[in-house]
Amino acid sequence: MAGTIAALGGMTQTGHRLDALLRPASIAFVGASVRPNTPGNTMVRAAAMDGYRGRVYAINPKYDQVEGVPCFPDLAGLSETVDHVVLGVANDYLESNLLAAARHGARAVTIFASCDLTGAANDPLAARLTDIARDAGIVICGGNGMGFCNPRIGLRVSGFAANLAMRPGGVALVTQSGSAFSALAYNDQRLKFQLCVSSGRELTTTTADYVDWALDQPDTTVIGLFLETARRPDDFARCLEKADRLGIPVVALKVGRTELSAGFAASHSGAIAGDNAAYEALFDRWGVFSVDTLDQLAANLTLFSAGRPAAKGGLASLHDSGGEREMVADLAAKAGVPFAAISEHTREGLRLHLDSGLQPANPLDVWGSGLDFEIHVEACMDAMLADPDTAICVLFQDIRDGSYIAEGFTRAVIRSSAKTGKPVAVVSNYATVNHRALALATTEAGVPVIDGTEEGLHAIRNLLAFRDRRAATHTFAPAVTRDVRERWRRRLGESRPFGESEALALLGDYGIATPRVIAAATQDEVLAAAREIGFPVALKTAVPGIQHKSDVGGVRLGLGDATALMDAYAGMAARLGPEVLVAEMAPKGVEIAFGLIRDPQFGPYLVVASGGVWIEVLRDRAVALPPLSLERAQALIGRLKTSPLLDGGRGQPPADRRALATALARFSMLAADLGDLIDEMDVNPLMVSDRGCMAVDALLIGRHAGRKHDELH
Repeated sequence: MAGTIAALGGMTQTGHRLDALLRPASIAFVGASVRPNTPGNTMVRAAAMDGYRGRVYAINPKYDQVEGVPCFPDLAGLSETVDHVVLGVANDYLESNLLAAARHGARAVTIFASCDLTGAANDPLAARLTDIARDAGIVICGGNGMGFCNPRIGLRVSGFAANLAMRPGGVALVTQSGSAFSALAYNDQRLKFQLCVSSGRELTTTTADYVDWALDQPDTTVIGLFLETARRPDDFARCLEKADRLGIPVVALKVGRTELSAGFAASHSGAIAGDNAAYEALFDRWGVFSVDTLDQLAANLTLFSAGRPAAKGGLASLHDSGGEREMVADLAAKAGVPFAAISEHTREGLRLHLDSGLQPANPLDVWGSGLDFEIHVEACMDAMLADPDTAICVLFQDIRDGSYIAEGFTRAVIRSSAKTGKPVAVVSNYATVNHRALALATTEAGVPVIDGTEEGLHAIRNLLAFRDRRAATHTFAPAVTRDVRERWRRRLGESRPFGESEALALLGDYGIATPRVIAAATQDEVLAAAREIGFPVALKTAVPGIQHKSDVGGVRLGLGDATALMDAYAGMAARLGPEVLVAEMAPKGVEIAFGLIRDPQFGPYLVVASGGVWIEVLRDRAVALPPLSLERAQALIGRLKTSPLLDGGRGQPPADRRALATALARFSMLAADLGDLIDEMDVNPLMVSDRGCMAVDALLIGRHAGRKHDELH
């Protein structure tokens, strides 16, 4: 929201709706207490712990002052209207105090309490608090949260703060877990924050709002998220798009990634996608990096917050141990981190500073006799950094406090880092090494120190991927005509269910190759259809209500003559019913599946998977939001574990990857155009051969299928 406010320090700047919450000029603490080791006392002490220069008031009728802060009986007794009111009170007193804050004219409130009344089953206290705040134009941090820290202005709003000083930096962390807030904010000073928020129940202010605010701050270099759910999905998607547009990396730890709903899916795609697939697709669309642990989150935030983009090429690494060098090389291959292919010129420069027996290679073991090691380490790192294929240079060493060797290595690395614009880092291979003082000093000298080999490599891989994403180009397949799109939208608006032949016709209209198919319901019709198409043919049941034909023996392939066809039809008609499809046989090839699923929060997303009858057993899939460029389609296919099968071998020629990528890109156009009207769609299998790609079978469940006319209008 536009506007002009007077900020702390006398600067004038464009305002954001969260400024009163996160950057207040004045703040009042309701429930302030003189009792030590209580939230009421801690929140007052914490406010000034890092040098906040705004006006601070305590509110409690019992005291004249709390921790040197003037204390008043109530908000009405203040000589000014404060920007922000902190309600450090129990649940029973929240409603009356929020009403008092509204009468006072405060624009922001922080609530620590859970917003649930003890013993009052189903009491909608949280909903009432939300209504009060919205009616009064108040933004709330919490409830059931740990508050927030804004080190840029030296402000902590927390009833549970630690004594460790917080210095400002470029990390904006928004976490829906209070414990994750405490873990990352209050333990290691290497992580330096622009903002750190425990968003709690997000009564009025969601993760998306905090991210939006952080993206408007010029010093923000990376966004970190600990996410259980996106409470306003559209806003959340927009803030991720904004971060991508601004070139600010986002690293997310998404929890609750279960597959509880998979058993209720009608399509194979729905069964293998899982509950978290929509978030995966959303993150893929906007370049969000997913992590699995707090250690990975911290490692990524530490490296990205250093602010140096990766150059072209790969990793150059230095080691003080041959054995640990081999371990890093193994783990880098597993993590998908490429090493720089250093030039012969670089090798010649390295030879001048290596003891006999050490090879000038990347990764580089630099430790020999130890004579003048600091000079030689610096020279070797300089040479590696100067190589045109070095994207980032990292020292993998278990640096520790009190070690003259570790201190010499880090001094050398810091000096090398000062001579280049490429990213430089230190990664310890043993995560619990005793290096707190040295790691902090090295990080504050501009060289981030990351704990753990796998954590470090994970962050390095993401830094390289962020570089590649920013440089990527995208080519899109031509759109279908408006007439085609509108005709199918009208059809999908009907309650009449889709059969396989109609689903294949839809794919054909979107430029995806399909076999010729003829419906039949008698022996004569079946034989005539086969003769028109030409033997061999496939025979598939078309009885309404059978979604997965192979599961009930409703598919026969490669029927080469009339006798085989009639025998197959007789058995299928007797078991399942007379309605069938006679289809052209597709060329043999690798079986791939496409899926479309409409998520209630984020809309339609795509699934590409290993296809055929084993799709749910293999569970080999990747997901994305539509539409896809040809380049993104190729990358998505490349993520499948079975992707190497497309390259041929054992007498089989390579499959046409480009045809498959084009089909996936066109399927994504279908999803973008029509996905809001489709609940689920399976295309399984697509046969991919050296002659192209053909969709053999399709299942489509329209959003309105089976609904009565009056429900649709």
